Amino acid sequence: MRYIDPRRQKQLERLIQKLGLPETAPVKWHLLELALTHRTISVKENYEQLEFIGDSVVRLAASEFLWETYPDSTVGDFSAIRKVLVSDRILAQIADGYSLTRYLLISGSAAADKSGLQSRLADCFEAILGALYLSTNNLDLIRPWLDSHFLRLSTEIRQDPARLNYKDALQEWTQARYKLLPEYRVEENRHFHPGTTRFRAEVWLQGHKLGCGQGNSKKEAEQAAAKEAFLLAVSKTQKPASTNVKKVAEEVHSETTSGIAS
Repeated sequence: MRYIDPRRQKQLERLIQKLGLPETAPVKWHLLELALTHRTISVKENYEQLEFIGDSVVRLAASEFLWETYPDSTVGDFSAIRKVLVSDRILAQIADGYSLTRYLLISGSAAADKSGLQSRLADCFEAILGALYLSTNNLDLIRPWLDSHFLRLSTEIRQDPARLNYKDALQEWTQARYKLLPEYRVEENRHFHPGTTRFRAEVWLQGHKLGCGQGNSKKEAEQAAAKEAFLLAVSKTQKPASTNVKKVAEEVHSETTSGIAS
């Protein structure tokens, strides 16, 4: 087991208390120490493997939270909100709130690289989640303090759906399922006048239309198209999993009037 200097042990204990966990929390301190060690300190003993674990842990924690908190939401809504909750940007914000940089062991040159700060914070945060999960093999040391962040953020997202990036969510879904990127086709309304939308967008995948949307900017129209495609596609293809793009497109648009060309 890795030796921890008594002064360092005190720092780790302060961090755990800052998270709101009791002093008696069954933390495996050597794992927490590892979670706060950058590869510039040790090529072999650093947070990278724990980050790998934590990446799955944070998705599980977010999934459980959303399922328990919003039981009437669709799977598509869950997926879209979770994508925001577990993004590097959000995880880095949470990590910064706990001043994780004060606890991170990292070389001076790496710490000076401000361009990589967000990814470092997010990676370190995931590693900490991995360490806490492996301490008990459950989420007991995680959800008691992480849920409050998820509640605040998910409430903001639900009140302001524009914060959801459906283009990113759809791209992640199509890449995971088909190893393909969606294509957007945007047209400007030539008869545009006040009270009408200026752009219309369609999103296609391997020659099949998955969704369409309108907006006053190209980005807004693309987001609207991505939202329709993502929410419908995810809800229609949960069980059984289909790997046929045409079949998915036909299933998605069986509930719309747009249809697709066979």
